[in-house]
Amino acid sequence: MNELHGRVAFVTGGSSGIGLGIVKVLAEQGMRVAFTYRRKAHLDEAMEYFGRRSPLQVHPLELDVMDRAGFARAAQETERALGPVQVLVNNAGVGVHGLIEHATYEDWDWVLGVNLGGVVNGLVTFLPRMLGSGLEGHIVNVSSMGGLAALGSVGVYAASKFAVVGLTEALRTDMIGRPIGVSVYCPGPVKSNIAESGQTRPAHLSRTGYSSPELVKGAPPPAMMLNALDAVAAGRYVLEGIRTNSLYILSHPEFRDVIAARNAALLNAVPDEPINEARADSIRWILSNPIYGEGA
Repeated sequence: MNELHGRVAFVTGGSSGIGLGIVKVLAEQGMRVAFTYRRKAHLDEAMEYFGRRSPLQVHPLELDVMDRAGFARAAQETERALGPVQVLVNNAGVGVHGLIEHATYEDWDWVLGVNLGGVVNGLVTFLPRMLGSGLEGHIVNVSSMGGLAALGSVGVYAASKFAVVGLTEALRTDMIGRPIGVSVYCPGPVKSNIAESGQTRPAHLSRTGYSSPELVKGAPPPAMMLNALDAVAAGRYVLEGIRTNSLYILSHPEFRDVIAARNAALLNAVPDEPINEARADSIRWILSNPIYGEGA
């Protein structure tokens, strides 16, 4: 999808961090961009930026991505104000840090509800509309390097992000031969406010097994975030992935070795035995997928 000027994008979690970086980059390409927000302070900062850069066209919408009725209203408002959505970026995300044994049901429900459920809600809301329009389009689901390898004590977060990678690969498979490109963005550390995501956690999901010292007001950011990728730079990787219809969008070469190690571990676990040809013939339809090759 090379020509983006004048087309409409919808970005969840677009008022700060990676989402705002993506909104800035797409708007600079001449797109009309609707983006969702939760916190008024983030919205004010974002709109102050865009207010100084007329005629960039952005349209903020307050939305909790777990709210399905709210998603439908946001879609209707976007189409009314800007036109049919051709680029959908399911970016909104939250996280908790700690051992899985400490996670409550509420921790699971919140993280999965936003990180995976938000993607599902975005797809159920927009994919039929995008296909029905007959227009060329593209969908980007934002996962994480933590969706490709289990890194650190973030099991609840990793579970949600692994699911987004698998969902995106399946969606890409479904879209073969159709005018909708599909990508998954798996970033490493990007300058963002994800450590503050607990401030918008719903009251009914507030019971947690994790302490959150990083949420103390005025606490210095960890070294990881001090050295993290700039959010606009992350947005440029996403832009290039949309233009080239890349299945995987990666922006952090520091993770090359751990990706190779995980892939090697998978291959090494395959039994070194002769293939059962009868069994292989009965499941031939799931033994390969063109999305893992060139051009799918």
